[in-house]
Amino acid sequence: MNEKTGPYQIVDISPTRRAWLNILDLSGPTHWMYGLLEVDVTVARQFIAQHKARTGERLSFTGFLAHCLARAVDENKKVQAYRKGRKQLVLFDEVNVGLMVERQIGESRALTGHVIRGANHKTYLEIHHEIRSVQSTPVPPSAEMPAWFRSAMLLPWPLSSLVKALLGWATRRDPTIPVSMAGTVGVTAVGMFGKGHSGWGLEATRHSLDLVVGSMAWKPAVVEGRIEPREILNLTVVFDHQVIDGAPAARFTRRLVELIESGYGLSETADR
Repeated sequence: MNEKTGPYQIVDISPTRRAWLNILDLSGPTHWMYGLLEVDVTVARQFIAQHKARTGERLSFTGFLAHCLARAVDENKKVQAYRKGRKQLVLFDEVNVGLMVERQIGESRALTGHVIRGANHKTYLEIHHEIRSVQSTPVPPSAEMPAWFRSAMLLPWPLSSLVKALLGWATRRDPTIPVSMAGTVGVTAVGMFGKGHSGWGLEATRHSLDLVVGSMAWKPAVVEGRIEPREILNLTVVFDHQVIDGAPAARFTRRLVELIESGYGLSETADR
């Protein structure tokens, strides 16, 4: 121990964490566009709170955002295109939303990836129940990602560098490989750590379109000419500039905000 630093300890990085760190290296150089938004989610949050008070059921806010995202993408699927080599784009018909879900892994809980497949054909309630089902189902550690992929990500150096280079080359030539595992678009929720404070999340992602859910806070806003307290969500929209330009990205973002602020899909919950 170096006496000048004071006491410290060395701990092992878990295999799961090491695998994810190597996965981040597969993204390669990409030109990201970030949209930092303030979205009025008062309607949706009030509905969720009232539903819980009436029934005791806690509806998934992340599921609501995934539902709105799937609808907006379904109306403009070019935002979830992926480059195939230098001269082609792959356009996917299905909107598969990848997100992180806290699940029971052995004796502890950890975040694992889950893909809501065909989310553009599912109701909000179907997405909500799917998330809750995944959260409550214990899974073995081997279920976090394909066994062969996990093993490849944990190879020692320099084999790991060689494998990452080969996988990066393969996924750039065939984007269906990463999409099959991670979905066509993604939702990353980090806002629970900044409740009551304003803040946006920024990230590099494997998706061509990603939502980063930041913090929520009450702020004064103008509603029909009156100043009212509204619950505002800090939301980051991440686009791959290699597949979409600024104007269509702005139009997509405007439609997404309309869906979120109107509480899209929540009325079906009241009618059940």
